[in-house]
Amino acid sequence: MRKPAFKPAQIKNQLSQDDIDYIKSLVIYEDETCIVFNKPSGLAVQGGSGVSRDLDNLLNAFCKNPKKKPKLVHRIDRETSGIVLVAKNKTNAAFYSEQFAQKHAKKIYYAIVSGVPNPPNGIIDIPLKRGKVQGIDLALIAKPNDKDAQNAITHYESVKTNGNATLLKLSPITGRMHQLRAHLSHIGHPILGDNKYGGLLFANNKSIKRLMLHALTLQIKLPEGSEIEHKTTLPEDFSNLME
Repeated sequence: MRKPAFKPAQIKNQLSQDDIDYIKSLVIYEDETCIVFNKPSGLAVQGGSGVSRDLDNLLNAFCKNPKKKPKLVHRIDRETSGIVLVAKNKTNAAFYSEQFAQKHAKKIYYAIVSGVPNPPNGIIDIPLKRGKVQGIDLALIAKPNDKDAQNAITHYESVKTNGNATLLKLSPITGRMHQLRAHLSHIGHPILGDNKYGGLLFANNKSIKRLMLHALTLQIKLPEGSEIEHKTTLPEDFSNLME
């Protein structure tokens, strides 16, 4: 007996038309192997406690069969905005996942931090470990001999400052949980709006309404061999704050 075709309402996990329009509005690139999104701050990549809308579930908008939903291959924090790449099938997911695992994929972030780093450009090479503080998952500074320590390396470059806050270009060499946030907090320049790592919630007479961290570019190889750079622009709230 022939299997019945899936109806749109079934395969999209009861997504509303607003949900479908919303997720499709975030697409900045698409080919036969992947889809690239410019994720806004506040949208979780995956579901969990307290999450009412997440990218993983919204990916149902792109499939005709629930078993062929696009696959996540990397993540950024819910509070972070910027580039997220998903693969269109298992084969491409394996390829792109390996690109990230082997550090062939290169990401650049921009952040606004409190104060002025000295030196203005440098490398933060400080091991981290996962931990909990008052029930909240955090990246903690680890001692080199700590059995749970993971090496973590971040390059930073000062782009612009007004003396009170600085726009930084960040290139993570490793990809630990909350690495950029923990590293910048440790050197005394937490990211504005970061309520987990001591970032200011009010600066320059302005309320900081979200974590000022944005994944600006992703350079990655395509399965057919060529290399591509996906790029977004800095969000408007970055520009407004730096004024």
